[in-house]
Amino acid sequence: MQYFLERKWARELDYRLIKELWSCTDNRIAVRFAYEWHDDSGHWHRSYGNENWEFNEQGFMRCRYASINDLPIREADRKFFWPLGRRPDGHPGLGDLGL
Repeated sequence: MQYFLERKWARELDYRLIKELWSCTDNRIAVRFAYEWHDDSGHWHRSYGNENWEFNEQGFMRCRYASINDLPIREADRKFFWPLGRRPDGHPGLGDLGL
């Protein structure tokens, strides 16, 4: 797992993420998300997906299922422009951006 994450983080540069709660019941949460990033050649991508999390009785994640699709985009088609780090309060969400 560590090797996978190291490769992913080395490949996905200037990563900016928007994640929105889709559903929440008992010990399960579902979210949808999109993130933008570029590779070391400067090619931009937007990755879309859904995640489902299940937690145990102590509140720790028991399992996570994710489905992610990467879409090449032109730099001019980017929608996430805040400085690296946490998305600023008040920044439009996925629905507001038409995603």
